[in-house]
Amino acid sequence: MDTDQTNPNKRKKTDSSTDTDLQTTEKEAPSSFSPKKTGSTYRFMCPGQGVFQCASTGLVFTMEKEAELQYKTVKWDEALLQSAGKVAAGPLFDIQCPEEAVCQVRLPHGESKEGLLVDGGLSVVNITDDGMSFLEPLEITDTHVVVKVSHPSAFGLVWDFFKRFLGNSLPINGAVLLFVRPLTIRKKVLYVFLEPENVDNDKLTYQQDGAAKVKASSKCLLSFGQNYSVHCEAEDFQIQPEHEQFHISYGPNYFPSFEVFLPTNQEEVTLTVQDQDRREVWRCDVFLEGSRRETLPNIVPAEDRLPIGDQAPAEDRVPIGDRVSAEERLFSARTEFIKRVSDPVLDHLIDGLLQDGVINDEQRQSFRTKARADKAADVIDSVRGKGAEALIASLSEADPWLCRALNLK
Repeated sequence: MDTDQTNPNKRKKTDSSTDTDLQTTEKEAPSSFSPKKTGSTYRFMCPGQGVFQCASTGLVFTMEKEAELQYKTVKWDEALLQSAGKVAAGPLFDIQCPEEAVCQVRLPHGESKEGLLVDGGLSVVNITDDGMSFLEPLEITDTHVVVKVSHPSAFGLVWDFFKRFLGNSLPINGAVLLFVRPLTIRKKVLYVFLEPENVDNDKLTYQQDGAAKVKASSKCLLSFGQNYSVHCEAEDFQIQPEHEQFHISYGPNYFPSFEVFLPTNQEEVTLTVQDQDRREVWRCDVFLEGSRRETLPNIVPAEDRLPIGDQAPAEDRVPIGDRVSAEERLFSARTEFIKRVSDPVLDHLIDGLLQDGVINDEQRQSFRTKARADKAADVIDSVRGKGAEALIASLSEADPWLCRALNLK
């Protein structure tokens, strides 16, 4: 097997059996499959020995025999990673299958070509009931990290923070993901997510209630800790925030990096993402046809509202419990509410609070004269001790996606 001498992360074991395994893995192209999904768990019955790639997650399994695979993404223990000087480099996959059914797993990574040259920057974590251990990769390709599997458990990729990010700004392979949703009769909002390329797309998409995913070229290079801004070529638009720092996150909750407010009849727009030095890192002509709604009875049309019972999987939600008051829930969500709530939704909330007698007309006029963030802070603080339920109910009607994301419903 040829070895790439320019890439110190590409490893080859000296053990002859492992060499044979690697040669087999390299020569045999994986068969793609679409798994069945129940809740947050993927399932696939492998017909026998061979190499199989999941079309949803990018995982590749080298099978020794016929067996059913069950796997899902689970939450990282950030405190545990930080204590080891590590940062998540991909989703954490909990893989379950019969013993000795899987001999290798290839985990999709989002590392750039430059980043692959950092010796020891990328590695594999194995988490079991006994704790966390680090596994030496059998090989690191341009797209995957190959690791030997001895028993079913949780596997994930991590970066060594000090080797990979401290003192340098080498980018990772990133993605610009777009979702569009009607907001008012005159406005719609385009959510812009800056994410690692190997993010859990299924989970991120699932959380965008009432929003349609926009098909667009997504690949770009993003640098950890750098500030980015979004720019739009349209006549009537608003973007918030002005800039956002890129942090690598693999859930379980995903929030848009930017919100672009456009006229409802806007069907095409050119978007660009620039870094803090105003260099263009992504540009795309985005087509929004099909997202227009002819009539909007409320802030969000009825067909886009989240049905009762259509909730995120239990393991992805923070339990609020019957004993947690509406005021306490609002207080815990205050920071994200101020950061994420839009101006049109705030105006809807203010009118609702006035109608319910929570605020008076003088307060209403005062709120409307302020900048968006200050207005949001005043609105949420005005219901401390009274009106919390009214605010949550109004937010659930105006922006069910945000209400659910903040765990208020």
